Amino acid sequence: MSRGGRNNDREDPERRCIATGEVQPKRGLIRFVIGPEDQVVPDLAEKLPGRGIWVAADRDALEKATSKGLFSRAARTKVTVPADLVAQVEDGLARRVVELVSLARKTGKAVAGFEKVKGWLAEGRAKVLLQASDGSERGKGKLWTPTGGRWFGCLTASELGLSFGRDHVIHGALAAGGLTDKVILEAGRLTGLRGHDGGNSAAGKE
Repeated sequence: MSRGGRNNDREDPERRCIATGEVQPKRGLIRFVIGPEDQVVPDLAEKLPGRGIWVAADRDALEKATSKGLFSRAARTKVTVPADLVAQVEDGLARRVVELVSLARKTGKAVAGFEKVKGWLAEGRAKVLLQASDGSERGKGKLWTPTGGRWFGCLTASELGLSFGRDHVIHGALAAGGLTDKVILEAGRLTGLRGHDGGNSAAGKE
């Protein structure tokens, strides 16, 4: 298992990262395209037209790609890299995770709050435990990663709160099915940018 709970599935389509040179499943990579004005554009939904340029969902890899001219090399032409490209990717991934969790909540596949989350964990209903990166470590340590499931701490309390229509949320849980696999995918990518993949005791519990 790779960082953030991503599984290295050999059946996934693979792409080569222009920063590391490694070939890996594209679920762990970010796609970019060159826009009409020769500007590098993140394609988080992987739907924009044009030849894809792939970079590992990792802050160091993205910073290397932007600072070493690797996008121009991959595109075989001079391209413009926005100064805030890494921030664009991070913000975009965070919005995608927030929106997916919100949709899961509306379908009854997500709950928030310590007691509700603890109940889902105890009943075996939870597939994913979400905990705010800026929440109390003591409080987060009282919950555990679902057996065979995932833990993510890549969202802040205010971001997680947006998913549940609240000012802030520290603990959330998702049931299996529905949009949960998409949350795992996008949260795994966001974890690569933010690095919150084991910052509290809940991350290591089964």
